[in-house]
Amino acid sequence: MWLRGLLVQPDMDVAQPLIGFGVVRHTRLRPAAHAFAYPTYFLMLPMRGLRALGSARLALNRFAPISFFDCDHGDGRGPQAGGALGWLDAELARNGICDVDGEVWLHCYPRVWGFTFKPVSFWYCHRADGSLRAIVVEVNNTFGERHCYLLDDPHLGTELRADKVLHVSPFAAVAGGYRFRFMVTPGRERTVARVDWHDADGPVLQTSVSGHLEPVSTRSLRRAAWGYPLMTLALVGRIHWQALQLWRKRVPFFHKPAAPSQFMTR
Repeated sequence: MWLRGLLVQPDMDVAQPLIGFGVVRHTRLRPAAHAFAYPTYFLMLPMRGLRALGSARLALNRFAPISFFDCDHGDGRGPQAGGALGWLDAELARNGICDVDGEVWLHCYPRVWGFTFKPVSFWYCHRADGSLRAIVVEVNNTFGERHCYLLDDPHLGTELRADKVLHVSPFAAVAGGYRFRFMVTPGRERTVARVDWHDADGPVLQTSVSGHLEPVSTRSLRRAAWGYPLMTLALVGRIHWQALQLWRKRVPFFHKPAAPSQFMTR
């Protein structure tokens, strides 16, 4: 029920899409210290609500300055085949989770002028009573590969763990594991998703994305489009710029191994 107070508008029974404005942070602890922070924005979408009613403000599966496409997630299926939500429901059922009958909130980057890259997206999966049943962490790398980590029976503010199985950077070995923490302020107006990478010797990388949430509206979309022009394209450029900085600091380079055979790790 952590999102309900903010996300369901008083005169509506169905939750409305949100946009978050905030910061993405990365801090590498070793073998060379390296840190950066960039302003960003992201979407927080009630996927069942969008399936039922669509959205009067956010462009869905069509070109716009800021839009959302189902095929950017999961196995890439379009809305005619059930879309990203259809993929998620099937994948959860395949893993024995059949009680996600409440709202599913997707925290993700949009397409901006038709282009997108989503390093990580978070699916918050709820039961009908509003309690959190599962979180799916959907990771994409710059080699066109995608993998999902299924966090079963999670709790906000509690550390959750998963083994790292997908190669995401040539400066990070496929070893160790992730430690996740998801938080929301008491007033439910701010969200934080933290993902840290640890190896056998301890913490290596600490990352987070945080932001204040507000309804998707003409005003908020205009703020995003004009305040962060070409945001997703700039994201890819920054990834390569930071990789160059790590190379200059002589951080060890790891060649890409084969992708994991399973699409989802539980």
